[in-house]
Amino acid sequence: MISTTLANLQHLLPELLRAAIAAGIAVSLALLIHLALFRLLKRLAALSSMETDELVVNRLREPLRWSLVALAIELAGESAPLLATMWGAVDRFVVPALLGWVVLRLVKAYALALDSRARLEHDSLSARSRRTRIAILSRSLSFVIVFVTVALMLLSIPGVRNVGVTLITSAGLAALAVGAAAQPALKSLIAGIQMALTEPIRIDDHVVVEGESGRIEDIRMTYVVIRTSDERRLIVPTAKFLETTFQNWTRVGGGITGSVIITVRPGTPVAPIRKAYDELLAGHPEWDQRSGALQVTASRVDAIELTLVMSAADPASLSRLRLALREEVLEWLRCELPQAVAAPEAAAAAECAE
Repeated sequence: MISTTLANLQHLLPELLRAAIAAGIAVSLALLIHLALFRLLKRLAALSSMETDELVVNRLREPLRWSLVALAIELAGESAPLLATMWGAVDRFVVPALLGWVVLRLVKAYALALDSRARLEHDSLSARSRRTRIAILSRSLSFVIVFVTVALMLLSIPGVRNVGVTLITSAGLAALAVGAAAQPALKSLIAGIQMALTEPIRIDDHVVVEGESGRIEDIRMTYVVIRTSDERRLIVPTAKFLETTFQNWTRVGGGITGSVIITVRPGTPVAPIRKAYDELLAGHPEWDQRSGALQVTASRVDAIELTLVMSAADPASLSRLRLALREEVLEWLRCELPQAVAAPEAAAAAECAE
């Protein structure tokens, strides 16, 4: 028995040596071709006026390296039968994996290139729309690519195919069970695709959801990340934006309007306050000059309610503008019309520093 084993090894040694030499030469040539090819592509990308070309080249470097190695081993197997036999045992897994890797990197690189171009657009509303669609659709395609790649790898296993054939009679019940269990995930997945098409929200939109306000930081397939003003992150399911009511302050362009309410004593003259407010508002760079007015919105026995209307380009600018004008108008009243915010005897004793 030992002599038979030794004889078999002696018979296989030349084949093993031939397979090792063929594989070594094939891998070396593949790596050299990859090195020369990507040096050329890198130079061409440097000469290109589009900065995204270099991004695509860098993303494809690794998957194409191993794809060329796999192709070289496949070609080398024609001159080394043992190498072809050994490679045939693993190529059913390696080839789908490499193909899926290359396609996935292409999708990611193309999405990053489109996102970079969208950031350079002057129309912020159009750019946010494009970035939102790119983010959602690229993740949808990535999910499909990974799913198909894993399916192709599993189908290459004979045992998996046999199990699938034997269980075909119970596939209906299994599909119902899996569908019922995965209903929330599938619902969120479909909602993510629907959100990319209908665009109720976009990246960087300012929204208010259940009393919490913030900016849309990221949109995933199953959830949305909202960054609040105090740097908290709210994780909201995508289906919520399609099923319930929420506020989107930046759904369309043209800025946003807000107001500040100040209460003064009855009998206070309104005209001087309106003039002072107009002057204070005109001196703020956050004001976009679309709307600005002082209105008397309520008159009661004990007070008069003044509403200071103002507008800004975005919610952050409006918040700063409201805080600044509330303080400045109150300070002006304290100095110029102290009787408007204090009792007469207190107003008589009030002093305003120059």
